[in-house]
Amino acid sequence: MAALSSCSEIMEKLQQRLGENAVTEQLTRDDIPTFWVNPENLREVLRYLKMEVDRPFRTLYDLTAIDERVRTYRQEQPAADFTAVYHLLSYERNQDVRIKVALKGEYPSLPSAVPIWPSANWYEREVFDMFGISFEEHPHLRRILMPPTWQGHPLRKEHPARATEMEPFRLPPDKAEAEEKALQFHPEQYGMRKHSENGDFMFLNFGPHHPGVHGLLRIVLELDGEVIVDAMPDIGYHHRGAEKMGERQSWHTFIPYTDRIDYLAGFLNEMPYVLAVEKLAGIEVPDKPKVIRVMMCELFRIISHLVYYGTFAQDTGFMSPVFYTFNDRERAFEIIEAIAGGRMHPAWFRIGGVAQDLPKGWDRLVRDFVTYLPRRLDEYDKIVMKNGIWKARTKGVGACTLDEAIEWGVTGPNLRACGLEWDLRKKRPYSGYDQFEFDIPTASGGDCYDRCVIRIEEMRQSLRIIEQCLKNMPDGPYKADHPLAAPPLKEKTMRDIETLIDHFLGVSWGPVIPPGEACVGAEAAKGHKSYYLISDGNTVSYRTRIRTPSFAHIQTVPFLCRGLMVADLVAILGSLDYVLADVDR
Repeated sequence: MAALSSCSEIMEKLQQRLGENAVTEQLTRDDIPTFWVNPENLREVLRYLKMEVDRPFRTLYDLTAIDERVRTYRQEQPAADFTAVYHLLSYERNQDVRIKVALKGEYPSLPSAVPIWPSANWYEREVFDMFGISFEEHPHLRRILMPPTWQGHPLRKEHPARATEMEPFRLPPDKAEAEEKALQFHPEQYGMRKHSENGDFMFLNFGPHHPGVHGLLRIVLELDGEVIVDAMPDIGYHHRGAEKMGERQSWHTFIPYTDRIDYLAGFLNEMPYVLAVEKLAGIEVPDKPKVIRVMMCELFRIISHLVYYGTFAQDTGFMSPVFYTFNDRERAFEIIEAIAGGRMHPAWFRIGGVAQDLPKGWDRLVRDFVTYLPRRLDEYDKIVMKNGIWKARTKGVGACTLDEAIEWGVTGPNLRACGLEWDLRKKRPYSGYDQFEFDIPTASGGDCYDRCVIRIEEMRQSLRIIEQCLKNMPDGPYKADHPLAAPPLKEKTMRDIETLIDHFLGVSWGPVIPPGEACVGAEAAKGHKSYYLISDGNTVSYRTRIRTPSFAHIQTVPFLCRGLMVADLVAILGSLDYVLADVDR
């Protein structure tokens, strides 16, 4: 009630400043306070929420858009061809607020929010790239995920969603040459200098095929000798149109696609998606699948952090740890495979629960793992964390203050490394996390070393949670008995022809989710991951927005590495713990 009253107070103050009709409220399924404002008032509203309101909304959590032109259910919403959506977060309030702006015309424009949040830079470029919405006074408005030569804006409804709807892709020599020329870097376009009074600067392409960038990522470095003067991350090489896929697949059949976002974290991708669909559908999940989900997610948190630990050590010159951590990762995958049948991409969570009950012998596998891993983590502390060379390469390198982290939308372990005790599993418990005992590790330096410290302690806390799941696994069904749970319970399939047809439709077409919108976030391995889903009363999502932590974290690279050496950049990238599919989607 306190949260609702505080947002009512915000709305009243905005109406007093701007006029009663300048701000209107929209009710949503997720109960996030949602306000519509006029384009001419947008900057004033954003500034007020960030700088003037009590316990301000200092983080621009997300910025996206909706193509409204073919949407059916928009009751009590302003007429619009497109809608810009600003998702703000206040850690002091433990609260979100959503600001919407109705836009008309084929190619509308808005004032840029970059003067208020520097992190708006990439988000606005993405909206421009995907929807064709322009942002006035943006410092460098150009495509960010699609190639510079791309025609059209992929998340507009007229843009095709399947390969069968387009001409076959061809790359003749003249087109290849034109594409290559379009990718050439022009420093002056980014405000970089070609020379100084004392000498010329060198520009170095770091990636996209450098092992230190962990995938297809190019960072153009402006160097003075070996000192980094500036950096320009160039993303989009791993873009696969995940949000577009979410708007063509049924609610149920999109689950396997979620695994491919952060492809090292499996169930941690599925969790926020199924939670968001369940919020839209009004499905209450039974206790047993809640605990199963928690156990499987914490196993994948450990799996992801083990990859991070070993590869980060390898980036800074240690060869042995990566072999050890990958071996331990395989032990965890044996549990995942025994329970879910898959390994990296199990696609096992379902709308309403999980795919099937736990198999016989699951408890022995889990018990062996939680007994085995703590000793290994202690051994890695001796090999890596207490090593003098490691400390010299990571302590004080790539440091980020808490204010900077909040300003740039840093979340998860990287935020906790700056000193903020914030974890969605504690602050906004989901799937029964409030029933578990575990601690939130924090550090104070916000540097490469502390980011690693946090993840190591998180693995120990995940083991605590998994052990509690092992000891307190409840009885009961593994899935909700709800008409919109998909697919329907298997035991009802062969009872009569009606239930068989119901099951067939539930699998092939998927459920018809009631109209509405909901955004649900979860504490993924790399930070906050959320799905903002809009239903138009159909078997597919009208709008699927995936907010990933890696996108926000890679945008911080330039200010983390300025004034440091090229070798330090390798340590910084390793410490941030990102996945390129999580950046590009």
